Amino acid sequence: MRNAGAGSDDRQGGPLSVDWRARIVGTLADTQPRHAVEDWLVPGLSAQDSAQYRSLFPAAPIPAAVLVPVVEREDGPTVLLTQRATQLRNHAGQISFPGGRIEAADASPQAAALREAHEEIGLDERFVAIVGYLPDHILLSGFRVTPVVGFVRPGFELLLDSREVHDTFEVPLGFVFDPANHRIRRRRFGFGDAEVELCDIPYGDRNIWGATAGMLLTLYRLCVAGANP
Repeated sequence: MRNAGAGSDDRQGGPLSVDWRARIVGTLADTQPRHAVEDWLVPGLSAQDSAQYRSLFPAAPIPAAVLVPVVEREDGPTVLLTQRATQLRNHAGQISFPGGRIEAADASPQAAALREAHEEIGLDERFVAIVGYLPDHILLSGFRVTPVVGFVRPGFELLLDSREVHDTFEVPLGFVFDPANHRIRRRRFGFGDAEVELCDIPYGDRNIWGATAGMLLTLYRLCVAGANP
């Protein structure tokens, strides 16, 4: 059993100068999932840039959901992230949000995200208050992921499923949302032969990249001056 108040996160970023909690609430309150293909985003790309690849999107991607857990710490909000187990078939060893495919018994993406968070890391949904949703993100692995954003009240304990999760850690939201910590890299994009500029967010000896960094960048863009994702 892991106490989430223990020092699993290497705090960086200093005091927050922006009330990101208020920004998130103001931006996402009352939002609902949008599954139309014209709303899908490629992780890390804007809506305009994502639209260029729309004709290459899979015709029937697998619906999935992730929980974007924003922990309400006294010295500023953090993002709770997982490092996936190395033996997984998809995204092995990568930094990710808790989540997975939406099952037939799940009433909604929110239900799926909360179920997966409980199964993967033991996060009890009693500690989670859902705020809203980001646009669906389309992944190269064939999933269409609905990011479900929620605030997590401290006091929870985590119990990791070692078959799926190797570790968890927290990153200050102010660090994630600081453009000085964004590292632009050119990567070959699987929906075509062109290279695109995507964002990595190095944090200590870890590197947040791919779909996870892309979803965080979407949240950041939405929260900054009402920018489009």
